[in-house]
Amino acid sequence: DCHLQKDAFTDIRPFSIGVEKLEGKRNAMPIFNLVYHINGFFWDGRATLLRDQALKPIQDPLEMNETLSNAVAKIQNEKIYQDQFIRAFGSDSVSALKISLAIEQFMISIVSHDSKYDRYLKGAATLTLEEERGKDLFFKEYDPLNNIKGAECFHCHSGFNFTNNEFMNNGLDTDSNFKDLGRFNVTKNASDKASFKVPSLRNIEFTAPYMHDSRFNSIDEVIDHYNSHVKQSSTTNILLQNNIKGLNLTTQEKSDLKAFLKTLSDNTYLNNPEYKSPF
Repeated sequence: DCHLQKDAFTDIRPFSIGVEKLEGKRNAMPIFNLVYHINGFFWDGRATLLRDQALKPIQDPLEMNETLSNAVAKIQNEKIYQDQFIRAFGSDSVSALKISLAIEQFMISIVSHDSKYDRYLKGAATLTLEEERGKDLFFKEYDPLNNIKGAECFHCHSGFNFTNNEFMNNGLDTDSNFKDLGRFNVTKNASDKASFKVPSLRNIEFTAPYMHDSRFNSIDEVIDHYNSHVKQSSTTNILLQNNIKGLNLTTQEKSDLKAFLKTLSDNTYLNNPEYKSPF
């Protein structure tokens, strides 16, 4: 319910609704390429391993509001799962660990690597002029002294998975307006206040709303934020200093950047029948 394939395995609602009709506190993160995450899971990285993450929604009172012992008992009583556990583990005995391993293995199988940009890198697709201009902006720094326009995106969204695997404060609020302290709640390190996991930009076309608190409803709003609305705080990342001053992107340049971001959409992943619900 919180991770639909057509929406890049995320939730288009700002906050997902649990079994007691209560809202969650953060936007559901998309699921793909999870095997490459080296900094934990959830927006604050509180789960070290994917198998740890898999069990937390079951127990969260805002999500499934269930105990692991009850979940194990329910699954143990289902003939279909008894047979599947025998095939997977050699025994029909169900445990929380086995449940977490099974969910972990399925989530690891959900991959995204066939976007237009991936095909472009292989020489199997051609970018439009608009997409090319957007790509150049994405991978360039803004250097007003030398009249070089850039959107600075690559600092935080680099590599094949378009993330630097860090936790960062991306200038959404000043200190006095911090409402969610993010990574700080896990580490208790003051430098982590209002820092969150840097998400991959793959399939961003389908993962609105954006940011941990769903404050932006469109890619255009996200681009506007980084272009001219990044706020200075005690923990705003130093890589955003140019953004705080403003990147001065034109309407056309913002359109070009958006066009490039859409080349990261992967229709193979969005429509892969292996990921569809079996029920």
